[in-house]
Amino acid sequence: MRSVRDFFTGVGFFFQGLGWVARNGRWWLFGLIPALIAFAVYVAALVYLGNNAIELANWMTPFADTWGWRDAFRVMIAIVVFVGGLALAVVTFTAITLVIGEPFYEKLSATVDVVPGYEELPWWRTLPRSIKDSLVTLGWVLLITIPLFFLGFIPVVGQTVIPVIGAAVSGFFLTVELTTLSMERRGMLRKQRFALLRGNKPAALGFGVAVFLLFLIPFIAVLAMPAAVAGAALLVRDRLSPITQ
Repeated sequence: MRSVRDFFTGVGFFFQGLGWVARNGRWWLFGLIPALIAFAVYVAALVYLGNNAIELANWMTPFADTWGWRDAFRVMIAIVVFVGGLALAVVTFTAITLVIGEPFYEKLSATVDVVPGYEELPWWRTLPRSIKDSLVTLGWVLLITIPLFFLGFIPVVGQTVIPVIGAAVSGFFLTVELTTLSMERRGMLRKQRFALLRGNKPAALGFGVAVFLLFLIPFIAVLAMPAAVAGAALLVRDRLSPITQ
């Protein structure tokens, strides 16, 4: 029962972040800028992928040239390619947006979660570290989610169990990405951050799964990004930071 309670506590931190940006509309608009840029890039990439999915499927399946049902098969492959691209967009949106918006979200997070004695570094000094950490996290996400994507084609299990596992995995890594700013202000390295979140897995999952499900809705990811950053800062400040002190 405690795990369930902690899970919903994690969910609650997203709504606390939503409440914070609602009371501070200037910061919400400030946080929309990098999210809008990332969203435009992803939309352009997905439109391009959708327009070229059939050609890509043809290139991937030269062995099917002599099949009588090659067109239907290649349409199915094209759909799989596009759905895979869409899933990849969902799980990488936060990482890319945080890299693009490093100076924006650092200021937003620091305003929500004030750490005494912390001196903010220039964004160009923190950007290489941010990119490196995002690539490491992305590598773990792909290592787990790519097999889950193909397991999704298994009848029954693929439509029930696998989506739940996928949402949990994606949600956890979203929490990893979003809490990085606040944890780094406390001097925590990547391994320490992962260990802390694993030790508070129900709350980390609750927060991340709530964000992940919202990010599945087109354009909601853009609107919710500032709230997710604020909620992550509150999660670290009120739930996780006492453990690290």
